[in-house]
Amino acid sequence: MGWVTEHHPTTEELNACVQCGLCLPVCPTFRLTGRETASPRGRLHAMSAVAEGVVEVDETFTSIIDFCLGCRACEPVCPGLVPYGRALEGTRAEIAAQVPGRQSQRSWSVGKALGSRVTMRAAGLGLLVAQALGLTALAPLRYRRVARGLRRLRGRGRPSLGREFGPPDSDRIVGLLAGCIQDEWFRPVNRAALELLEMAGHRVVVPTNQTCCGALAAHDGKAEAAKAYATSNFDAFGGCDVVVATAAGCSAHLAGYEWPGFVSATMDITVTVARDIEAGLLPTLDGSRGKIAIQDPCHLRHAQRVIAEPRLILEAAGYEVVEIDDVGLCCGAAGLYTVLQPEASEQLGIRKADQVRSSGAKMVASANPGCEMQLRSYLRGEVDIRHPIEWYLKAVMEGR
Repeated sequence: MGWVTEHHPTTEELNACVQCGLCLPVCPTFRLTGRETASPRGRLHAMSAVAEGVVEVDETFTSIIDFCLGCRACEPVCPGLVPYGRALEGTRAEIAAQVPGRQSQRSWSVGKALGSRVTMRAAGLGLLVAQALGLTALAPLRYRRVARGLRRLRGRGRPSLGREFGPPDSDRIVGLLAGCIQDEWFRPVNRAALELLEMAGHRVVVPTNQTCCGALAAHDGKAEAAKAYATSNFDAFGGCDVVVATAAGCSAHLAGYEWPGFVSATMDITVTVARDIEAGLLPTLDGSRGKIAIQDPCHLRHAQRVIAEPRLILEAAGYEVVEIDDVGLCCGAAGLYTVLQPEASEQLGIRKADQVRSSGAKMVASANPGCEMQLRSYLRGEVDIRHPIEWYLKAVMEGR
């Protein structure tokens, strides 16, 4: 049948792959299995076969694509500059269109629930009660791993939505993406962002009518839902000069938005805070606060090429940054991958946890909620895991 939607990988995208194999050593699923079909090169070859009418979008093809984490580690090493992430999302949109009924429950979750504040708050309340009563331990194993990685929700503070900070007469307005999961389950990260942005003298707004960024929907092939989320955010952040996200997956997705002219930039919070430190708007602290292991979220390191900024933040706070993985191999979280591909996710999670243990550090910095959950799930309370800006704010408060 070939492609049936407007989202499919283009001929130019697929032909950009020269089949050189430089992607193989950096691909987590290829390293786990050694299978060609579990590599970016193999998946692109399968996409080309569909485009040429050689194979159909069937269950075999779907299993090849579903096994991909979408970590985009292949992109920085690709001499052909293949936009693999874009091609992968387009292919998953085709799967969603051509394999009906397979993803009905997921369609509701990523296409509706994440965009509903009422639903997310209800889920947050339910989780808080479950944690308090110890009910998360009774969940099925694949969901128990997710629950084990979550922060304790009790005492998480008030939501970020609707808040404004900084000088009202500032000619530069920073919009903060609260996030669907981030503001419900990782609220202290948003609170740290707001405190630091205000400390640096920015005018910050957190519009109440914003919604999910759409990353999980796009990664799962729900292209129209992702587009609807983007349209809502265009309206919500009208008048902002820059939009900042506190989750690496969200900031990577925002970078792909085709914003109307009013937004000049989008960036991850680590980039904003690092620039403010370099500009002297935020302090560089004296003293040594011990070793801290740093884990690079794939959508920060590979998708956005943001590597130096989290390290600058931690060093400015007085921590000794310890590297655990020079190539930034995926931790195995990857959005819904933990639940949909539990065996591969577990193998990668164990590897990453072992890397942290080998570092000897008892503090870990990770700039993405999914990665943080994966690390916490497999490290089981052995270390303290927080976002780099949380570690920085903690040091600033202690230094006062």
